[in-house]
Amino acid sequence: MLKTDFIFKKLGQGLLHIIFWCAVLLFYTYFFGVGSNNFSDTLVFSLFLMPITIATTYVSIYKLIPDYLIAKRYYQFVLYSIYTLIISAYLVMVSIFFSLIYISNFEYNDMNPLTRNILFVLTGIYLVTFLASAFKLMKLNIVASKRAQTLETKILETQLKLKEQELKYLKMQIHPHFLFNTLNTMYGFALKKADETPEMILKLSNLLDYLLYQLDKPFVSLNDEIHHIEDYISLEQMRFSDTLSVNFSKHISSGPIEIAPMLLIPFVENSFKHGKIRNGKLEILIDIKATCHKIAFTIQNSSTHASSPSEGIGLENIKKRLEFLYPNQHQLKIDRDETDYIVALNLNLNPTLKDV
Repeated sequence: MLKTDFIFKKLGQGLLHIIFWCAVLLFYTYFFGVGSNNFSDTLVFSLFLMPITIATTYVSIYKLIPDYLIAKRYYQFVLYSIYTLIISAYLVMVSIFFSLIYISNFEYNDMNPLTRNILFVLTGIYLVTFLASAFKLMKLNIVASKRAQTLETKILETQLKLKEQELKYLKMQIHPHFLFNTLNTMYGFALKKADETPEMILKLSNLLDYLLYQLDKPFVSLNDEIHHIEDYISLEQMRFSDTLSVNFSKHISSGPIEIAPMLLIPFVENSFKHGKIRNGKLEILIDIKATCHKIAFTIQNSSTHASSPSEGIGLENIKKRLEFLYPNQHQLKIDRDETDYIVALNLNLNPTLKDV
């Protein structure tokens, strides 16, 4: 099948070439026949010019342009172009001499006026060569442009796949880190055989459902994210008991608001993990203000000057995820003083966010 397609393609190209040169022959006949009433003599002269024109044109489009001009071998291109001009000019002189002998029987005055002028004949030949070369150059540029575009597309696709793989890797890091803290807390309650253990298992089940089935989605409802933040806080309140004080304020406008899953929970987790109990309390303040265009999230926990804001992989991962999912559409500010550690995240919501 492929061989048959190749044969038909070559036959089609050959037919186009034949049609083109027939058109050139017709052009020559009328071009050099201006001022002459002898059509047959002009046709014979044009037929004699055709091999010169064909040879000059094919040398240009199949050798000079692809092998030297496109390859940026400009010195060779100029040199061999000069050789081609010299040889073609010599052959044109032979054709004029042929016209004088064969057509006009050595009667110079009987020659077609236009065929006497070598510059005029060369103009006709090089006009055809120039047009064919310009078409060939345009075709090569189009092919090169398509190749460059295809290569650029492949590069972009490869970069996108790499980003997707890196983002999946970051999500995989969130799973064990998040679950370790929660399971550790549940283990302590199970040892105590506390009455809160069933409730803790239920909340952990909800969190696991969120991790397993929602994390692979590009976006989830902001209310779902907040609900699971509340479940996480409840689990931590069971663990910290009276040593924890959490103030969670929410100001959410009506209407659907979506956010990348597990985008806010790591900040909350980081506050519990690296927060310091001061005056008998670990104090955490969480505030979320959201509209359909913007989300402002702030979390503040009691800390000490020795605490490092870069502790834990959760915070570093979330920074990378923000760069992937909200490029140029987020502002993350982290402040620390003697008593508090504060994270402020502003997201500009846009329906054209990357679906990674």
